[in-house]
Amino acid sequence: MNIQNIQALAEKPLMSWSRREARSGKAAPFLPMSRAEMERLGWDACDIVLITGDAYVDHPSFGMAIIGRLLEAQGFRVGIIAQPDWQSAEPFKALGKPRLFYGVTGGNMDSMVNRYTADRRLRHDDAYTPNGEGGRRPDRCSIVYAQRCREAFKDVPIVLGGIEASLRRIAHYDYWSDKVRRSVLADAKADLLLYGNAERAVVEVAHRLASGEAPRDLTDIRGVALFRRMPENYSELHADDLDAADEGARRQAGDTVIRLPSCEQVEQDREAYARASRVLHRESNPGNARPLVQRHGDRDLWLNPPPIPLTSDEMDSVYDLPYARAPHPSYGDAKIPAWDMIKFSVTIMRGCFGGCTFCSITEHEGRIIQNRSEGSVLQEIERIRDKTPGFTGVISDIGGPTANMYRMACNDPKVEALCRRPSCVFPDICPNLNTSHDDLIRLYRKVREVKGVKKVMVASGVRYDLAVKSPEYVKELVTHHVGGYLKIAPEHTERGPLDKMMKPGIGAYDRFKEMFDAAAKEAGKKYFLIPYFIAAHPGTTDEDMMNLALWLKKNRYRADQVQTFLPSPMATATAMYHTGVNPLRGVRRGGSDKVEAIKGLRQRRLHKAFLRYHDPDNWPILRDALKQMGRADLIGSRPDQLVPAHQPPGTGKAAGTRRPVRHGGRMQRFTTKGVPLRK
Repeated sequence: MNIQNIQALAEKPLMSWSRREARSGKAAPFLPMSRAEMERLGWDACDIVLITGDAYVDHPSFGMAIIGRLLEAQGFRVGIIAQPDWQSAEPFKALGKPRLFYGVTGGNMDSMVNRYTADRRLRHDDAYTPNGEGGRRPDRCSIVYAQRCREAFKDVPIVLGGIEASLRRIAHYDYWSDKVRRSVLADAKADLLLYGNAERAVVEVAHRLASGEAPRDLTDIRGVALFRRMPENYSELHADDLDAADEGARRQAGDTVIRLPSCEQVEQDREAYARASRVLHRESNPGNARPLVQRHGDRDLWLNPPPIPLTSDEMDSVYDLPYARAPHPSYGDAKIPAWDMIKFSVTIMRGCFGGCTFCSITEHEGRIIQNRSEGSVLQEIERIRDKTPGFTGVISDIGGPTANMYRMACNDPKVEALCRRPSCVFPDICPNLNTSHDDLIRLYRKVREVKGVKKVMVASGVRYDLAVKSPEYVKELVTHHVGGYLKIAPEHTERGPLDKMMKPGIGAYDRFKEMFDAAAKEAGKKYFLIPYFIAAHPGTTDEDMMNLALWLKKNRYRADQVQTFLPSPMATATAMYHTGVNPLRGVRRGGSDKVEAIKGLRQRRLHKAFLRYHDPDNWPILRDALKQMGRADLIGSRPDQLVPAHQPPGTGKAAGTRRPVRHGGRMQRFTTKGVPLRK
C-alpha cells in the first residue's frame, strides 16, 4: 500500500497528537524501574506502568522499550516492571498506582514458546533473562501478570499487547494443553487487547484515557479487541454457518461485522475452528478488512480491523527515539543473551507478505512492508558505532522478518486495497508485486560507506524466490554481506508439505544456490548455504521425510540442528494440525480438504530422525521404519543407501534398547503414517 493510501486510512498521524503539557520534555536516561529512579526524575506517580516478561533492554528490538519511549515522547510518565515475581501482587505495586493503565506484555516471544520445546519439554534457559536463567516468567504470563495487576489496584485499566496477546486474541488452539482456549482477553480479565504492531493504538488509547474516556468507550480504534455489545447500526454476515459456502465473504453496503463461529463452537467442532481461522486470515488486509465478532459465553468479543501500517516517516520517528541502547543498569554485569545477539544489528523494515503457514509474522506484523528511510538507518549505524560498547566495526545483521523485502510493494494500490490473497509469492509471485532490489542494493552500498564500519552482515532471512529475480542483488549479497555461510530456509523438498506451508518448490532453492555459488566463485570466496528444514509439518508423510533425507545425503548435507513443527497460536498450519482440515481452501460441512497431521511423539521423532539420518542414535528407528515402509533397499553401506544395516559397536544410544512395553506386557509395535504393518 503506498504512503498516500496509508495516510488516507489513518485518522491521525502517529506523532501529531498534542503532547501532554504538564510533562517535562526531557527523556529519562532509562524508563524507571524503581521508586528511587522516579524520585530522581521528580515523579510522584507514573501515568502508565508496563509489565513485561523480558528483561528491560532499552533498545528498539525490544517491544516494551518501543512502547515506553513512544509514550514518553507523547508526554506520559512511563515506568517498567520487568519479570516481576508473580507469586503475589506486591511486586506489581513497586512503582505505585498508575494514573492511566497497566500495559501488560509477555515479551518478545509467546511465553509458552519461550518456555517449552516442540516436544513440550521445559527449556532450562531464557535468552531474554539476565544470564540466560530459565524460570523467570510463568506459563501464559500475560494472563498471570494481568491478574496480579488487578489484585494490586483493582480499578486501574489493564491493556494487553505484544505477540502473546496478539496471537491469542480469539479462541485458539493451545498446543501445550492440547485444547482450545478462549481469547486471552477473557482469561486475563483485562479491559483492552491491542494486536499487531500497536504504536498507533497505544498512543490513541493513552490520550483518550487521559482525556477521561473509559476503556469500554474505545470501540473505534483499529487493532483493538474488547468485549462489547453489538451496535444497532451493524448488520452481520454469518461465517459461523458451516453449511453456507460464502464463509461470510459477501460484500454489502453499510456497516458490516463478520460473526465467527463462537468459542463454544470451535471448542467442540474442528471444522468450525478451521472456518474461523480461514475467515480471520482473509480479513487481514487493512485496506478492506471488516470487524470480526466471536461469542464467548454470554458476551461478544469484538475485533476491529487491523492497524494501518506506519509510513516511512513514522517508522523513522519510532526508531529515532532516545533509546539508551543498553540493558537497564540494575542488571549490572549480567549477560542477556538476546541483547548480545542483536546489539550490533539493524532493523530496516517490518512485515512479511510470504504468508508461510507455520509462521506468525504476518498475523502479527501484517503483510504490508513498513520501511525505514536510508537516513534513519544510517544514523542508527552511527549511533551503534559511537555508543555501543564492544563495537568492532561489524554490523551483525541488517534486515527484518526477511532480509530482502525492503521497499517491495504492490504496483497497483487499487488492486492491493481489494486483495485477499494470504501470500504475494505463493503459489507464484504475483505479477502486481514489485520485486525490485534496487533500493536495498543502494542502502547496502551506503551502509558500507559509513566511517568505522568494516563489514555489514546479512545473517539470515533471505527470501530466495525473490532474490533469484535480481542477479545483481545475489552478487551484492555474496560479495559483501556474507561471512562464511548463509542460513536459508527451503523447509522441505516435497511438493505435498510445501503446498501446506505455502513455500516455493525446491527448484527455486536450486536456482538460488547456483547463483550463490557462481557469485562466491567470482568473488574468490568459499561460502556455503546452510538450509533449514521442518520435520512433522501437517501434510507431510513418512515418504516425504524419507525423500528429504535422500536429498540431504545426495547433496552432502548433515543437519546439526533441526526444527520440529511447533503449532504456535493462530498460525494457519496450527489450524491444520488441530483440525485435520486445510483452511487454505474452502471450509464447508462435508466438503473440506483434509490434511494429515503428525501428532504422536514417536512419529514426530521419526520425522526428525530422517533429517538427522547420519546420527547413529537414529539408525535403529530409521531401520525399523524403512522396513515397515517396504524400503529395506535403503538399508546398507552403499552411497545411495540411507543407514547401515548393522549398528557398529559402541555407536548409538538407542542401539540394543528395548521398545516400550504396554500394560499387560505386550510389545508396542511401530507403525508408519499411512503404511500398514506387515504381518
